[in-house]
Amino acid sequence: MSRIANNPVVVPAGVEVNLADNLVRVKGPKGETEWNAHTDVKVIFEDGQITFGTNKDSKQAAALAGTTRALVNNMMVGVSEGFERKLTIIGVGYRAQAQGKKLNLTLGFSHPVTYDLPEGISIETPSQTEIVIKGIDKQQVGQVAAEIRAFRPPEPYKGKGVRYADEHVVRKQAKKA
Repeated sequence: MSRIANNPVVVPAGVEVNLADNLVRVKGPKGETEWNAHTDVKVIFEDGQITFGTNKDSKQAAALAGTTRALVNNMMVGVSEGFERKLTIIGVGYRAQAQGKKLNLTLGFSHPVTYDLPEGISIETPSQTEIVIKGIDKQQVGQVAAEIRAFRPPEPYKGKGVRYADEHVVRKQAKKA
C-alpha cells in the first residue's frame, strides 16, 4: 500500500469529522467542506485520527488510498488554518484592486481586466502590486491564482507580468547589436 496512506490524519482541536459511507465531511472554524472517497478506499475515524485502507488488493486501490489521505489532510488544514497564495505584479502602470467579489486588474491592455471570484475565495490587495488569495480549498486557491497569472504571465526579457511571490523568472539576454 502507499506509504503516505499508512500515516493517519490527526484531527485538530475544533474540527468535526463526519463519515457516512465514503462521504467525508469536515467542519472547522474557517468553514465546512466535504469529499466523496472512492469505493475502493476504507476511511476509518477513531480516537481523533483518520486512517485509510483498501477494499481491494490492487495497485490502483493503493494509489487511491494515498491520494485520499492527502486530500483529507488538505481538508483538515483548510478548515482549521486555511490556504493562501500570493501574487506579485511587476510592470510600470500594472496594478490590482479588490472590490468586493471582483478583482480589477490594469495589465497594459487597452481595457481593464475584471476577474469575478468564485464562491469560497477571498482576495486582498495590501498594495497595488500585491494580491493575496485565501480560501479553505487548496485546489481552488491554486486554480484562481493560476487563472489570474494567465492574464499576463511574466515575460522573459524584462520580467513584466503577474507572477507567484516565490516564483523565479529566468531572464533572457536582449538581442545584441
